[in-house]
Formats: sequence, structure tokens, C-alpha cells
Amino acid sequence: MNIFDIYQRKLIGVIGQLVADGKLPEGLDLSRVVVEPPRDPAHGDLATNAAMVLAKPAQTNPRALAELFVAALTQVDGVTSAEAAGPGFINLRLNVDVFYNVLAASLADGVRFGRGDVKDARPVNVEYVSANPTGPMHVGHGRGAVFGDALSSLLDFAGHKVTREYYINDAGAQVDVLARSAMLRYREALGEDIGAIPEGLYPGDYLVPVGQKLAQEFGRSLLDRPESEWLPQVRDIAIDAMMAMIRDDLAALGVRHDVFFSERSLHAGGNEGAITATIRELEKQGYVYTGRLPPPKGQLPEDWEDREQLLFRATDVGDDIDRPLVKSDGSYTYFAADVAYLRDKYKRGFKELIYVLGADHGGYVKRLEAVGRAVGGDDIKVIALLAQLVKLLRDGEPVKMSKRSGSFVTLREVIDEVGRDAVRFMMLYRKNDAALDFDLAKVVEQSKDNPVFYVQYAHARCASIFRQAGEMLPDLDIKMDSLQSARFSVLSDEAEINILKLLSQYPRVIESSAQANEPHRVAFYLYELAAAFHGLWNRGKDAPQLRFVNQTDRESTLARLALVEAVRSVLASGLTVLGVTAPNEMR
Repeated sequence: MNIFDIYQRKLIGVIGQLVADGKLPEGLDLSRVVVEPPRDPAHGDLATNAAMVLAKPAQTNPRALAELFVAALTQVDGVTSAEAAGPGFINLRLNVDVFYNVLAASLADGVRFGRGDVKDARPVNVEYVSANPTGPMHVGHGRGAVFGDALSSLLDFAGHKVTREYYINDAGAQVDVLARSAMLRYREALGEDIGAIPEGLYPGDYLVPVGQKLAQEFGRSLLDRPESEWLPQVRDIAIDAMMAMIRDDLAALGVRHDVFFSERSLHAGGNEGAITATIRELEKQGYVYTGRLPPPKGQLPEDWEDREQLLFRATDVGDDIDRPLVKSDGSYTYFAADVAYLRDKYKRGFKELIYVLGADHGGYVKRLEAVGRAVGGDDIKVIALLAQLVKLLRDGEPVKMSKRSGSFVTLREVIDEVGRDAVRFMMLYRKNDAALDFDLAKVVEQSKDNPVFYVQYAHARCASIFRQAGEMLPDLDIKMDSLQSARFSVLSDEAEINILKLLSQYPRVIESSAQANEPHRVAFYLYELAAAFHGLWNRGKDAPQLRFVNQTDRESTLARLALVEAVRSVLASGLTVLGVTAPNEMR
């Protein structure tokens, strides 16, 4: 039950009647008309911009049109008052029965309350993490992983058909470096003193087990082979080991994927492979040509080559420069693989592609959007979202790198120290494109200043209230049927009504968060709901008539337990979307 949708439809009906009465012209574009919460709750329960966006096409001024709407809206069922504000906004107040109906709907739907039902939803592919399989995941990877996973859950809950995908970068120079690094550890496992890890190789201890596995499997036989022979074998074994470690880290974080897509599969087949087929197709469409690129502005990079090469005409579809497809040695560029990969997703039936990228991939946004336009035109929507950097602290001081990785603190070390819930919630308690300070000491505090504790404590408190009711009133029926039949009009205190109004916003929070691809809005909402609930609980200490369990008043107890159950259910629903547990007890 989304009251904002309900009253938007009622508003559209009012506009239609005014058109029928000749007070408004026909053919008005209503696509920009919204009904939403007012910025200041003191102004009412709902607000609409209808007069602001329709005044010009209606050939009147916003304030005059607002007054016309106000007169009509006061006649709408459930509206107790309507008033024009400022230059033409309209604020509405609703009868409290509307919010009692929301409570009834929440109890009936349970954790499905707020779930969307998007008919004919386009399949959405969300690609996230996609860390190079060259070592353990670091905290920055963790932020992208949590964001992508929560966004996928949010889109699914909002009614979309979501596929979660991981792109394995298992082609190119970095996996050859991985193989050479593993070979060094292989020699170490055979008893050789390898000394300091040479610059350019991966220095972390995580490759020690890979070297030991190679020694067990091959003995000393690899030492006598040239690199051209041993590198492919060692590379495959090392990539498999790294992906097993990454999958294990993702599992510890509660992150899952439906598809693991190998970049090497795009290169397979040579002239009959996916990359070649993609380039041929784009060439037919006029997007591929042979030409020269102008030199980049500023100091030329060392690898700059002024040569004729095969180029993607990216500037025709919104990019800043055209992009090379083939290197001077005849192999395909990373960009060529990206183009083929996007086309592969499109051929699999995805019309909306969401890429969750690291902070250092800002330059990819325009080029991916450009490729989308070339591959699918208006039939495809490409969205690139950046997960900004994470600064890891302990009591305000930077945390040093770990020996395991050799250059950074691993994600697994953080999960092991503070737990999955703290990592996930705090990664989502700030917008994805804003930098994040993650303090290992602060995220485990049991205080209001620690959002994850505060929200989980609210859920646990709800459970404890039901346990208390069972102890104090053992013969009181507190099953769902009994809660649903409670007399909700008992809930008349301002704090109780405020919680009902917050509950009514949950379906819209889900809808708007999904539309904006911003799961942090759900985290903010849960904190606000938890704060309101803790506030009501605290009021009961000084005002016994507001206590959730009253041994002398079973009627009010049932009504308040219904409210508690609705709060518990919405908290559990929102935490599930974020991938955070909803505990019944805090330990």
C-alpha cells in the first residue's frame, strides 16, 4: 500500500475532472506531477508540485492554479485539509484512518510490505566487484561489492528482474604477472631462497599456498621448461586459486553472483570469436574505421604511438575521443573486450546494464554509455555508478597495510574483526559516490552513534517486547489474527502517529531508492524509523499509559503490539534488502 501512489492517482482524477469542467485545458502533460513527503513534516503529510509544473501549459500562474487545486482536493476522501504554500506548492493533511489502513496493510503483507510489482519489467544486469583475479579483495573492492549486492536486492524487491554478474579479468598482462609471481613462490616452495620480491611482481603472502600447490603437483619439472610452456599452466592454476579466494571473501561478506563471466571467453576463437564478430558488426554500422588519433594533451605517455589503427567512432555516440580497438602487436585492446562484453549482455536479453565501478574508473562512464548507444541505440540503457574510496581508520588513525596482501588491508581481515553486518551497513550508510571513513573502533560501539547497532537494537527490542507480553500476559492471544483485529484508534499519541506515518513511507522509499539506484536511502530510512521507535519506548518510562505492554489494559496492549510488529517487519525487510541480519537479541 503506497499512499503516495494512491493520492497521486486521486490528484490525476481531480485534474481530469477540472479538464472535464472546462477549468483546465485538455492535453496537459502530467508526467512531471509528483506526490511526495513535504520537506518539513510540520507542513503536512503529502506535498505536490502539480500547480508548479502545470501552470505554464495551463496559461495561468502557479499560485492561482494551486488555489484551484486546493478547493478540489479538500473534497477528496481521506484529505482533511489542503493549502497552497510558497509560489505554488500544495500541502495535504490526511485523516488518521489512512495511516491505520497502512498499519493493517503492513500486518497483512508482513515482510512483503513495500514490495514492488513492476509489470513487464525489463531484465536488469548488475555487474559489480569484477576485481582482477590477482590477489585478495581489499576494502575498496568491498564497498563496490556491498553496494552492488544491495542495489541488486533493492531492484529485485522493487519488482525488477535482476541478474548479478562478475566479470573475471582473466586475460591480459596482469594475469601473466600473476603467473610469474606464483612461479617465484613455486621456487620458494622447492627450497630456493628467493630474497626480496622483485618490483613488478605481486609481493603478498597469499601466493605462498599457490607455490606449494604447484610444487606438490609438478615437483621440480617446471624449472626445466621455458616460460612459454609453463606460463599458461601456472596462470590457469593461479587464476583458479585467486577466484576461489575471492569467492570465499564474497561469501564471508554475504555477497552473491548469478554469473561469473570470463574475459578470456571473448578472445577465444580468434577470427571467429566474440570480439572479432563485434568489431565486424559495428564496422557495418559505420562505427569502426582506420585512422590516427591526435596526441593526448599535456606530456605524452611513454607508450604513445602515432600510427594508423583500428578505431571505434566513440565521438559519434557521446564520448570525448575515439577509442583504439587493436594494439600495435595485433592483439585486441581492453576496450575492444569491453565492447564485446557489452554486446554479449545485450544479446542475452538485457536492456538495462548497470556497472558498479571503482573510484579510479571515472573515465569509463562516458565510454560505456557510448558503446551502449552504438550497440543497442534507444533499446538499451547503460548506467555506470562509482563506488568511491574507503579510508580505513582505527580510533581516527589510519590502519597500516597487512603482510598477507603486501600493500593493503584485505577485506577479509576487516570482516573477521568487526563482522559482516557492520561492514555492510556502514558501507551503505553513505552515498556510493562519496568518500567513506570506516573506523574499525566506531562501527562496533553499542551506541546511538553507531547506526548499525541502533537499527539492529530496534529490531531486537521489538522481539523483546513480544517476549515481555508473553511473560506478563500469558493468556493474551498475540498471534497475527489477533493483532490484525486490534482497535487501532487506541494509537492516538503524537509519537505513535509519527511512527505510523513513517511506516507509510516505506513503499515509496523502496520505489524511489530503486529508481535512483541509491540503496543508502533505505539505510537512512531505517535509522529514522529506529530512532522514532526508541523514542516512543523511552517515553513509556515516564508515561505508563504509553507502554507497549499494559497488564491492566489488554486492548491498548494489542494495538501497540500491532504497531511493534509492523515496525519489526519493516526493519527486517529493510535490513534484508541491505543484506544485514535482523537479530531478535543483541549479544
